[in-house]
Amino acid sequence: MEIYDYTVEKEESGIRIDRYLAEKDSGLSRSFLQKLLKEGQITVGEKAAKSNYKVRENDRIHLEIPDSSEPDIIPEDIPLDILYEDEDVLIVNKPKGMVVHPAAGHYQGTLVNAVMAHCGDSLSGINGVMRPGIVHRIDKDTTGALLVCKNDIAHRDLAEQLKCHSIRRRYRAVVQGNLKEDEGTIEGPIGRHPTDRKKMAINHKNGKDAITHYKVLERFGEATYVECRLETGRTHQIRVHMASIGHPLLGDTVYGSSRNLYHLEGQALHAMILGFVHPRTREYMEFTAPLPEYFVKLLIKLRMNYHKKAVIYSINRIHTVTQFFVSRQLGLKLITQLTFSKHYSIRIKIKQVQLISIFLMQGILMWILCHRISIILE
Repeated sequence: MEIYDYTVEKEESGIRIDRYLAEKDSGLSRSFLQKLLKEGQITVGEKAAKSNYKVRENDRIHLEIPDSSEPDIIPEDIPLDILYEDEDVLIVNKPKGMVVHPAAGHYQGTLVNAVMAHCGDSLSGINGVMRPGIVHRIDKDTTGALLVCKNDIAHRDLAEQLKCHSIRRRYRAVVQGNLKEDEGTIEGPIGRHPTDRKKMAINHKNGKDAITHYKVLERFGEATYVECRLETGRTHQIRVHMASIGHPLLGDTVYGSSRNLYHLEGQALHAMILGFVHPRTREYMEFTAPLPEYFVKLLIKLRMNYHKKAVIYSINRIHTVTQFFVSRQLGLKLITQLTFSKHYSIRIKIKQVQLISIFLMQGILMWILCHRISIILE
């Protein structure tokens, strides 16, 4: 059992006890602290504290963390895409469709099941028996780099880095529409949706501060490829923030359109870069998870569609200009024919035929080009 004692300072007075303890060095999540409060493991002045208690100046808080028990979940031999591993941390590239930790309806096939089989007993127990080793999460349909802690010392250190926003996290996403600005910042507190409890939303009353920075990497007209940088790590943060400015992620039928034009299995979101200070060596480390196959194919398709539309637009412009030019030339030649002799008229007619032939040939070549592009896309 681990024991912690704290004395509340004047400037800390008035905040809820779970928040107060989460901001201390214990590295515990507020949900786990609520569990300890219900079990009577947290006392104030030798009396068990209630979950909604607000601390006061000079309060003496006593916290007892029981030893981690064996998880009820079963290790499963599921292949892991490991980006890095040592005695303290494990960095995995999570695939699409995999839930991070067991929860209602998902007790098998999760990342935790796979990590337990890989690491055995070498996992931190700070976040409870259902989340051994898990210091942060990404959504089921989000792919990319995820950090797993193999002992409690590493867990506490990295939880503190998360809290002070020193961990570098860069996401790649494809959003609907064409963003006006090349880069920007979205600020808005995120909390439970007021009517749909399964969703998150911008919630100024009960939400937690959230900040997302984005930068445009490539434009496709109907969609935009962006990099997102998180200052905070709220549930569904990128999805909620991008939807709030009218650019939900492609494939995100929860916060965007129910029409899934590109037949994606969930949102086009990938945790690409993860950087942190190693808890033991104190050296900065950074890892990159390559884009998954579905994401690469999506970018190729968007590029091809964008260039096809550009070609069609150019052809239409050429056709319009050609019609104008031909009409103008024919008008001039007609005036010339009426003005000059018969011999000159014959020459002009020949030139007219040559001119029209050239433009017809250009039109045919353009049609062939467009037709070939459409075949490639199919």
